[in-house]
Amino acid sequence: MTVTLDWLGCATFRLTVDDMVIYLDAYMDRVPSAPPVGLSADEVDRADFVLVGHSHFDHIAGAEVIAANTGARVIGSNETARIMLDEGIAPEQLLRAQGGEHFRLSDTVTVRVYPSLHSCIWSTAASNTGEIAAGDYGLTEDERWPPNRPLVNFGGVDSEESRLAMEHVESCTGSHETGGALAYVIETPEGSIFYHDTSGCWTRVVGDLHPDVAIVAMAGRPNIDGEPIQGSLAQFVGRMAGLLKPQTLFLGHHDAWMPPRTRDMTTEEALTPVREEVSRVAPGVSLANVGYLESTRLLA
Repeated sequence: MTVTLDWLGCATFRLTVDDMVIYLDAYMDRVPSAPPVGLSADEVDRADFVLVGHSHFDHIAGAEVIAANTGARVIGSNETARIMLDEGIAPEQLLRAQGGEHFRLSDTVTVRVYPSLHSCIWSTAASNTGEIAAGDYGLTEDERWPPNRPLVNFGGVDSEESRLAMEHVESCTGSHETGGALAYVIETPEGSIFYHDTSGCWTRVVGDLHPDVAIVAMAGRPNIDGEPIQGSLAQFVGRMAGLLKPQTLFLGHHDAWMPPRTRDMTTEEALTPVREEVSRVAPGVSLANVGYLESTRLLA
């Protein structure tokens, strides 16, 4: 069995298991200022499944195009299914999940769905991977989300890039609701792959999984058991590595997918605190750093 992984920017990956193609999220068509990933949703000519982590535009957009063009089935929350139906995707192509489901993808491959958490987008994030973020702990939902607070805030940056980014957000398929963030474990005869697309987790769920490969989101203010991390992005990745204990760990959501709002955390300088933390907490875990469409053989 041959299993390969390709990163397509943001938290989007293409997982190929022999002849089966699985997209993990689908957001490849980005703002003009973002670096191209080498593939657009409309160029995808083969897909069997799209697994959507949550329903925000930078994760779900493109799933409707792939599903319409290839007949791929889409696994995601009820909110994801609602969006796909609104986009004209046939009901029989949709598999709804909220955590606890076990789907068969082929004769030899299945996927288990687990409840997860979205990063704390209502809270201030650190500016780099090693910087400690603190505060905003113990707040209720009404304290976290004042009325009319926008989902995407460009901070009043008056630039052509920001204007185009805002127009892009308004035109993208997606929802202001997460739909309930999900995590997936794809199970093959050669081993298992964990995937989530936003920096959050329930530690008692994640701690029991132990996949061979893990794809961990690294962006924003991580959410651990419903509260913002009192620490750094590097410490969140280290925490995930220590809980999951994979052989190999890949990162997602850590590129400059929407400049000027996002920053590039793919450089070795940005990854140094992450490597140091993973080495300290989970010394047996190998942290991979791959480029767009750089195919990696898994479970070999």
